[in-house]
Amino acid sequence: MRTLLLAAALLAAPAIPAAAQESPWVGEYGLAEGPDVGGGLLIRNDGRFQYMLAAGALDERAEGRWEIRGEAICLTTDPKPVPPAMEKAPLIEVEGAVPTLLVTWPDGEGVPGVDFTIGFDSGDPTEDYTQYYGWTMPDDDKRIPRWVELREPIYGIIAPRYELTEADGGKLHVIIVPNDIGVVDFDGACAEKTERGLTLHRAEGDMRFARLGGE
Repeated sequence: MRTLLLAAALLAAPAIPAAAQESPWVGEYGLAEGPDVGGGLLIRNDGRFQYMLAAGALDERAEGRWEIRGEAICLTTDPKPVPPAMEKAPLIEVEGAVPTLLVTWPDGEGVPGVDFTIGFDSGDPTEDYTQYYGWTMPDDDKRIPRWVELREPIYGIIAPRYELTEADGGKLHVIIVPNDIGVVDFDGACAEKTERGLTLHRAEGDMRFARLGGE
C-alpha cells in the first residue's frame, strides 16, 4: 500500500510533455531495493526532481534541482532543509513522576527508541533506550547521574552531551524539534545510468532505481 501511495504522489506532479524525451534522464524511476522498501524518483524536464522513500519506520522525501555533470545527473535539494534537533526543556511528570530521562515531541508525546548513554559519579556508564514514558534510574542504583548522550537512530539525530545538574536533580527532558525531519539534503548527490535505470550515490549507500514505463 505504501508503495502505491508513493507512486501516486510522484505521478501527481506536473505532466512531462513529449519534448522532454529529448533528455535521456527525464522520466519516472522506481526504487529496486527489495519488497520491504518502496520509493521513487521523478526527473522532470523543468530542471526539478522529486524523491520519496518508505522503509520500515523511515520516511524520506526531497525535491529540488538537477543538473548534468559529465555522464552523471546530480541532485540538490531546494530549498535547503533545516535538520531536526534536540533541545533541553523543563522537566515534566509522566504518570505521576519525573523520569530520569525523557524525550518528547514538542506536543509532549513521548518518543520511544532513542538510544542513550548515561554516566554517573562512579562506575561504568549505562546504555539503554527510551520508552514513551522515558527512562528512570532503578531504585537500587544509588549512583548520581552526571551526563547523558542521546542518539535517535531512525533519522540520525544526535545531541551534544548534556551535563546533569543538581538543580534538575540529575534529570533531563529533551524535545526533538522536527524542523524538516525526513527531508533529505541532497547536496550535489550524483547518479549514473545503468542498463535498467540509474544508481544514486549517497553517503548512506548506493540506491538502485529502475525506469518505469519504458524508454
